[in-house]
Amino acid sequence: MTLEQVLQVIEGMAVSKDIDLQTDVHMACGADLMSDVLSFTHAGTILLTGLTNPQVIRTAEMTGIVAIIFVRGKIPPGETISLAQEKGIPLLASRFTMFETCGKLYQAGLPSCGLFNLSEKTWREAFGKNKGTC
Repeated sequence: MTLEQVLQVIEGMAVSKDIDLQTDVHMACGADLMSDVLSFTHAGTILLTGLTNPQVIRTAEMTGIVAIIFVRGKIPPGETISLAQEKGIPLLASRFTMFETCGKLYQAGLPSCGLFNLSEKTWREAFGKNKGTC
């Protein structure tokens, strides 16, 4: 999926100027805990978050995030926008909640960054196949 397609699916807008809308996105991750982003994302991921501080850009840079979508109608401050431009990380915005924005992208065929499989494995290791009903 390209950033152009992402914007159409989420009915979003570009916050950054001069975005390459043909940039490919391979998966998505919705998180406000940057420690989760550091632990569970992969290069080629688009990050959905409600956080608008510069740490989001720093985290994206370290993990190979290709773009960031700010949810709930949030627009980041100038400091965050400037840092993203300096680092070449496109910023997008959605008026929808994180849940809704993630759902729209998932329904359009964009997969998650594999956290579910890791969580499921961890869950089974901790509780065993036949322990519990979840």
